[in-house]
Amino acid sequence: MKRNTWQRDAVREALGTSEGFVSAQTLYSSLRDRGSPIGLATVYRALADLATEGDADSLQQEGESLYRLCTPGSHHHHLICRNCGLTVEIEADAVEEWAKSVATEHGFTEPHHIVDVFGLCADCSTP
Repeated sequence: MKRNTWQRDAVREALGTSEGFVSAQTLYSSLRDRGSPIGLATVYRALADLATEGDADSLQQEGESLYRLCTPGSHHHHLICRNCGLTVEIEADAVEEWAKSVATEHGFTEPHHIVDVFGLCADCSTP
């Protein structure tokens, strides 16, 4: 586990006040608008560390990594609106069982997985 620095704390706080998933560039701009002297490379590094340690969710959308603060230590999946970015954490027991079964069937142990389901939320589906 990496030690906390003011930069990392600033990124964690900014991520916690963001709506949904955000890019490093967006978070960097938000921090700079608040007067933070933090550098873009530091924001990228802090986000990657937070994601690796399970303090932030990350996903790829159109080739860009997006991040969101999450509850540490809680394994979960997401429904994500392709239009507005609304994200809902979901339980997926069937996926958990499937991952274990497939891993065992092929001689794998300790399976880990990431499942994100993309679609249109109710508001974006309404014409």
